[in-house]
Amino acid sequence: MASYRVMSWHGIPSQVKATDDTGATASTMLPAFFMQEIDRVAMAEGVAGSDEYPEAWAWSDEMTHEGTADEVAATVAMEVAEAWRQENDRS
Repeated sequence: MASYRVMSWHGIPSQVKATDDTGATASTMLPAFFMQEIDRVAMAEGVAGSDEYPEAWAWSDEMTHEGTADEVAATVAMEVAEAWRQENDRS
């Protein structure tokens, strides 16, 4: 069992960090598209480089998932990316 949290900027996910029962930790970045989307939105909102930009980063509440830290970080990153894409699909 591992606990994990998701780092997001204004609701756009970017990273998953997990810690398992052994104390091992793992971190997985979401695909580059997500950081590009964060940069695009920050530029469109005019907050890139401002004090508002770093203040908008936040970790989710801690959740749990079966597996090692490495497995959970990778699995949750894929699940979060897929869920976000489905929710934001404009086709």
